[in-house]
Amino acid sequence: MAEISLAMAASHAPGLAGWFDKAPEADRATVRKAYDAIHDAVVESRTDVLLVIGNDHVANARLNDYADFTFGQAPRHTGPDDWFKPWLRMADYDLPGSPESAAILHEAVRDTGLNVRGVEHNLRFDDNLSVPVHMARLESAGVAIVPVLQNCTVPPVPDERACYSFGQTLGDAIRTQLPDGLRVGLLGSGGLSHEPGGPRYLEIDEKFDRWYLDLLEAGDHEQVLSQATFERMEEAGSGGTAELLSWTVVMGAVGPRPCMSLGYAAVDQWRCGVGAVRWHL
Repeated sequence: MAEISLAMAASHAPGLAGWFDKAPEADRATVRKAYDAIHDAVVESRTDVLLVIGNDHVANARLNDYADFTFGQAPRHTGPDDWFKPWLRMADYDLPGSPESAAILHEAVRDTGLNVRGVEHNLRFDDNLSVPVHMARLESAGVAIVPVLQNCTVPPVPDERACYSFGQTLGDAIRTQLPDGLRVGLLGSGGLSHEPGGPRYLEIDEKFDRWYLDLLEAGDHEQVLSQATFERMEEAGSGGTAELLSWTVVMGAVGPRPCMSLGYAAVDQWRCGVGAVRWHL
């Protein structure tokens, strides 16, 4: 059996790469420390394959033919996509993929009732993969990457319970379908509160963010699912906060257990509440 070696989640706001230096030094230090902890956890856990689960920003499919989850099965993953480079202002990256693992997991979750696809070419990556690669220095972590892009934007969006159930199926597939001895990590990428391009674009709902992180730390997943609904996320920032559904997928994969916060910062210039957590395995 394969093993889930670590489970984490973190924000991926483009400001963390494109205009990181606009924040006060104390907030920059908080976020650096959180992402350094993610890098160290990947290395110290001896993770072989890291699934990065993050929302697609309508870059990889048409609105009238939009998958709920897309598994990147390319042998290598490169980015950031040219269109997003002016925002991100970061160096290009080239990461090894794990096409075999991605294909096995894609096949295992195809009967969940959701629209799930596998794509063998390089996907168009914006901050969903690019920011964790940049901030957690994943190129130097010695890990293969399987990107799993999900729909958090285009109706009908799979809600919190659908994402949790998908995560449960994904976790079971990791443990039972992948090769013996393989160590697989999970990183949910997205959130916290933000409303990109909307009337609250310059606002961060710090109260929601801290409430949500406290819920996760308590470890009662039924409480999280019943209270941190898709609708509640939208209230905290439409079109952006629901990226936290990628965290919900990770929760489903590892089952009810507490996590620890790796730090939080609310910086207006980043246009997003920024935080990270690691679940106790």
